[in-house]
Amino acid sequence: MEDIINFYQITENVGTGGQPTISQLAKIAEANYSAIVNLAMHDSDNAIPEEGDIVSSLGMKYIHIPVPFEAPTSNHLKKFFNVMDSFEEKKVFVHCAVNARVSAFMHQYLTLKKGVSSEKATSPLLHQWLSKMDSNWKFIMELEIEEIE
Repeated sequence: MEDIINFYQITENVGTGGQPTISQLAKIAEANYSAIVNLAMHDSDNAIPEEGDIVSSLGMKYIHIPVPFEAPTSNHLKKFFNVMDSFEEKKVFVHCAVNARVSAFMHQYLTLKKGVSSEKATSPLLHQWLSKMDSNWKFIMELEIEEIE
């Protein structure tokens, strides 16, 4: 798993990273993940057009919530929260192109829905990115739960 770009185990049941390769998708299945959630766009760098079919053939569920890097919305975050809630007790791997979108969305999910401290919910990649975020992503990071549900 550590060979997946920017891999980070954010909680016991949630691993995050950038776009896995086809062979890494098999490793994710071997690590007993039950689902893969993809926040990248269809045309993101290294996107695998048949990822959903591959993931399904490996016995995992596949959920794709395409989040444009230049235009994330509270609606994208709401969909993500609903998906994560549906996998509450299951092992889930969440990815995008490089783990930036995922780091921001996971931070918001863990702090707003699960009561985790911001410090524990901040991945190393998010920590580096926070000071460089554009206004679209700052908006996502400043949302309150009432603005999402």
